Amino acid sequence: MQMPHWKTDEQLMAAATAGDQAALAELVVRYHAPLLGYLYRLMGGDRPLAEDLVQETLLHLWRQRSYAAERPFKPWLYSIATNLARDHLKSAEVRRRQPGADEDALLRLYDGSPGPEAQALAAERYGQVQTAITELSEEYRVVLVLRFYQEFSLQEIADTLQIPLGTVKSRLSVGVHRLRDRLAPVREGVD
Repeated sequence: MQMPHWKTDEQLMAAATAGDQAALAELVVRYHAPLLGYLYRLMGGDRPLAEDLVQETLLHLWRQRSYAAERPFKPWLYSIATNLARDHLKSAEVRRRQPGADEDALLRLYDGSPGPEAQALAAERYGQVQTAITELSEEYRVVLVLRFYQEFSLQEIADTLQIPLGTVKSRLSVGVHRLRDRLAPVREGVD
């Protein structure tokens, strides 16, 4: 049985914690792709790792036995994903890899309507932006990815990261400036 699409995330999560598998399935359908995109960018383009972290996030959702329905669902879910990503980055066995090695994956993400030359240029720029984002410290990278790739409001970011709104604004400003500085040589080469 499929849940009506008009149910809020909070209503679905409350039903899921009460054992409603259809409600849980609807949440998975709604959030699998956005979480994958978020974690892919956060983890520097490592798709297998991002997929693993999405699965861990969704497993956490499935195992959840209680949920405070007054808390917004989306920031709560992204908090789980962000914390799992942080744990992974902090673990001793992780060795940072340079992103951008998988050019085929970049081309698959790009719309195929422009010609091959335009595709190659866009993939190269995307790779440069991804690399620049990956070089930022985690506190700035998370805020930038949530804001510009996941289109979170500033308040949603504050709720997700459990930090004050002013801190979000500060990190966003500093992160944008640092990203701009890292990309300045790239822009100068294009002009």
